[in-house]
Formats: sequence, C-alpha cells, structure tokens
Amino acid sequence: MEQGFFQQFLTIIASAVVAITLFRRVQLPPILAYLSVGILLGPHTLGIVVNDAGIHLLSELGVVFLLFMLGLEFSLPRMIAMRRTVFGLGSLQVILTAALIIGVGWLLELPFATSLVIAGALALSSTAIVTRELIRRNEINAEHGRLSVGVLIFQDLAAVFFLIVVPTLGGSQQSLDSQAVVMMLLQGSALLVALLVFGRTVLPMLFNEVAKSRSDELFVLTTLVAALAAAWLTHAAGLSMALGGFLAGMMLGESRYRHQLEADIRPFRDVLLGLFFVSVGMQLDLEALIEHIHWVLAATLALLLLKTGLLALSAWLLHRDAPNALRAGICLSQGGEFGFALLALALNHQLIGSELHALVVAVIIFSMLLTPLLIRFSEPISQLLLRHTRKSESTEHLPRPSAELDELSDHVILCGYGRVGQVIARFLQPLQIPYLIIDNDPMRVQEAAMAGERIFYGDARRTDLLKSLGSDRARLLILTFPDDADALKALQGLKHHFPDLPVLVRTQDDGRLQQLIEAGATEVIPEALEGSLMLVSHVLTLLDIPRAAIEARIGQVREERYRLLHGYYHGAQSRKRDKRGAQAEVLHPVILAPGSHGPGHRIDELELGVEVESIRRGSELLSAPETVTTLEDNDIVILRGCVGDVEKAESRLLAG
Repeated sequence: MEQGFFQQFLTIIASAVVAITLFRRVQLPPILAYLSVGILLGPHTLGIVVNDAGIHLLSELGVVFLLFMLGLEFSLPRMIAMRRTVFGLGSLQVILTAALIIGVGWLLELPFATSLVIAGALALSSTAIVTRELIRRNEINAEHGRLSVGVLIFQDLAAVFFLIVVPTLGGSQQSLDSQAVVMMLLQGSALLVALLVFGRTVLPMLFNEVAKSRSDELFVLTTLVAALAAAWLTHAAGLSMALGGFLAGMMLGESRYRHQLEADIRPFRDVLLGLFFVSVGMQLDLEALIEHIHWVLAATLALLLLKTGLLALSAWLLHRDAPNALRAGICLSQGGEFGFALLALALNHQLIGSELHALVVAVIIFSMLLTPLLIRFSEPISQLLLRHTRKSESTEHLPRPSAELDELSDHVILCGYGRVGQVIARFLQPLQIPYLIIDNDPMRVQEAAMAGERIFYGDARRTDLLKSLGSDRARLLILTFPDDADALKALQGLKHHFPDLPVLVRTQDDGRLQQLIEAGATEVIPEALEGSLMLVSHVLTLLDIPRAAIEARIGQVREERYRLLHGYYHGAQSRKRDKRGAQAEVLHPVILAPGSHGPGHRIDELELGVEVESIRRGSELLSAPETVTTLEDNDIVILRGCVGDVEKAESRLLAG
C-alpha cells in the first residue's frame, strides 16, 4: 500500500512539472496546471490516482498551508487603522452575499448546512489574485484599491468563522445547532487567545535562538513545526486543522521574522499549495461538469453580477463614491482560494455531494480566470455604467499616466529600481530633474508608489512600453539591469526605435563592455569600489549639471559617511539580512489612513525608535522633518531603520 501511494505521489509531481512548463509557455497561471493534473489523474477521468487516504492527506496539508499563508499576511495594526472599511464595508458585503446565496439555496431546496457552506465559499474573494493584480497595475494605493484591501481583511476574519462552524454541521444537514456553534466559537476564541499569547512570548525567544544558529534548514523546520503543531492543537480541540494553520500564520506574521520567513518558506508553501489544488482537481467530476456547463456559466455570471452589485451598493452607502465603489465591486466579484479549502472540508464532513461540489468549484475557477481581465477594464466599465455620474473627487486626483506622459519631455527614464536606480533617483530629485521609473518587481513597485514615486510596473525590454513613457522625448535613459544579457537586449531594441536617445548602461563588470558600446550605449559603467557614486557622476554630467555642483554633492555624501546611500525600498527578492546576519536597513512607507493612531500626534510623542526619513503630504515632500512635526490624516511617512524596528514603528503609527 505504501509503495502504491508513493508511485501515485511521484506521478502527481512529475505530471505537475510537465503541466506547469506547458501552461507557462502559453502564459496561463500555475493553478490551472495543478487543477488539470488533478482532473486528468483523478478517479473521474484516467483513475491513475485512487488512494482516498492519500488524497485526503494532501488536501488537509494543502488547506493548512493555504490558511497559514493567509494568516502570515494578516496585519492586525492595518485592520485597526482601516476599521471603518474592514468592519463596516467588509461585514456588510459578506453578510449580504451569504444571505442571498443561502436564500437561493432555500429556493432550490438545499439543506441549510449545504447552503451555508456554498455561501461561505462564494462570498469570499481571492486575496492572492486581487492584491497581485492591483500591485501590478500600481492601484493598490488608489481609492478602489484601499476599499478592496479593507474588505479582503474582513474576509480573512470571516474565513476563521466558517472554519469553526463547518465541523459542527457534520451531524446534521437539515439544521444548525446554535448551542454547538456557540461552544465552538468560544472554544476557538479561547484557543486563539492562548496561541496569540504563546506566539508573543515563547515563539520570539525560540526564533531568536534559531536565528543565532544562522541555519536556513533549522529556521524552516522550526516554522513547519509551529504551523503543524498549531494545526494539531485545533484538530485535537475538535476544530479544523486549517484554523490552526491560520492562527500559526497570525502568530508569525506579527513577529520580526516575518520577512525572512516568507522568503525561506515560499518554495515549500507553493509546492504544498499546488498539491492541494491537485487534490481539488481530483474531486472534480468532469462528466458532470460538461453535462451542466450551461448552469456553471450562468452561475458564474450571476456570482460576478451579484457580488459586484452588492459591494458597489454597500461601498456607495458608506463612502458616497460611486465610481470607486463600483471598481472595488468589480475587483472582488470572484470566488477565492478559501472557497476550495472550505468545500474540501465540507466534502470530508459529507456536507456537500461530489457532483454539487464539482459545480461550485468550477464556478470559482471560472470567476478567478476572469478576474485579471475584469480588474484591467474596471475603470472603463465603471465609466460606461456611470457615465451620467460625476467622477468622485478621489478619482479626479488619481494620477493619470497617459495624460501626464503626453506632456512630459526632457525627462530621465530609469529602467530598474534596485539599489543603483534608487541612488540615482535621490540625486535627481533635489536637482528638480523630472524622471520616470519602470521596474518588474511588483512588491518594489508597490513600496515606491506608496512613497510617492512616479513608478510603473513592466518589462523595460519592451520598446512599446518605453514609447508610452515618452522615450522619444526623453533626455536620457538609464539601464540598471543586474544581467548584462538583458541590458544588451533592451539596448538593441532601444537603438532601433529611438536612435537619438542617449542611453547609459550599468553593468556588473566589463565582460560585455565592447558589445554594449557597439550596440549604441552612450556610456557603459562597470561597477567598482564606488560604482554607485561614479554612475551618478556620469548621469549628472550627461544632464549638463556643472561639474563643481556634482563634486560638491558627492563630497557631501562622503562627509556624511554615505548616509544617503543607506536604506532601500526592498523588493520580493531583496535580502532581509546582511552578510553578517544582522537585519538590513530598509526604507518603508506607511500611509496614515483616517482612523490611524498617528495623526494628531507629534513625531517625538510616538517614540517610534526609527528615523523618519521624510513625510509626503499631498504634493508636498517634507524632507528630514523636525521631531515636533505633527502628523496628519493621509500623510505618507517614510521610515528608515532595520526590518524589525520598522515593523514595530509601523504598528505604533497605525494602531498605537
């Protein structure tokens, strides 16, 4: 039996490798590859994988780590700062959506427990897809982006409720035992408090000792033990294992090791999450799906319209901003990853039949597939539906890249916003030289955009994208790619379409120096002892800045012991620790939304423990603000310090 399960497990992994490779070639998301593998190998198609115990185990582990991921990204200070949106709009959306779906289930004569499970699965949206798309489009800080994030935070809390309630429904599909639900909620709340206390007292000491060993293997193993131990505790208490995974994520998400944890455990988490989606695909009855495809498509359309309408109406009632309310509704109209987890849990408790399970899973999949397209066209859809409505004030003040860039000329285009790109920008800014930034790291784009930088997400090797940034009117373009091959490819395309545009290229060494010069580079700067400062000197020289001014500025940086070069907006691939194991110094923007703790307080009163680099207040930038400066609503406070101290300061600014 063990050998048979191992063969099936190996078949799943090998098939997933092939499927992901093929799906990436046609630019389809990996989740579809995993689902396809499950459908193909599952008992309803080829029947290669028939070990029910193995499927159950994969599903359970996948759900645990799916919820662990959600818990890791859950931010209590952010929830407190956005409490009006989270508890007002979020609760209204979940309750109204669930109530209407339960009503439809009653009309279809479904058992109440089944209707409740389906309502929970469809009422919650995809945190992963929505946040990724909003970041990619640089809209996470827009008004509709903030509304979407606030609702997603409440949905994470609602997920905990459903995880507690579902196990109590296993005894009956006809009625809901209110006493059992109340007992489970009390038990879950007590367990939550106990785990949070444990997470804030014992876990930090444990991880501190593990961090001193500087062993990545030990760090990952300790993380896995924490997650699985929490899952075992909740399971032993009669609750869902997935609830334990979520609570473990919350515990670790509040620690100063969160960033390192995300970087180290991401590959392991993604593999287990992939196995979970394989197990979901195995449970999908393809024949039943094809037979009822018309109902699936109709239900998908109904779900998109229902959630869009309810959320738009709720947001408009609370915020009186129709265009952004509608855009937020469109962004959150799909089902989400948690729906798969809840349906798998319900199937294990026999609360939903396999055929109905397959249909609801298909509805979630189809709605998720449409999400990137809906978010992309949310603005024109909103304008079309509300063409008689005056645009909201917040929408009018959002940056309009196309309108701005049409009039922009004699600017600098920075391709890549890593350390070198950020150093260049800090020299250009005080000289009032306009510049644009393009970078393909969504996390870095989000961080820099929140701090007020004019940055866009995209691949700088695409000449059509560079043309939209005004390359034909630019004064200088700077390539700061870490890979010389990428720089050469981008340069060749640039010189073909923009032969008169001066291009400065930064390289790691002089290995391709001659090739880059022959391709048309105006200057090629190999990095050396003071590579960043040397590069800035060449940039400013090409921009006709007086040499005396350049030398004075660089001399000032040296006199200040290179303070200007310390601290950077970190991306997804940035190292969170230096070579000695100490926490890296970072820059991090914090938005003080109305309701945050910081507004109304002076900087010195807050005792942040880190340096306030600057404050962006509307269009005004307050560099090196005085400690007696009073913070205001909607200020963007840029903090400088090590990762752990910056996280504590952010928590104090948002929640006190």
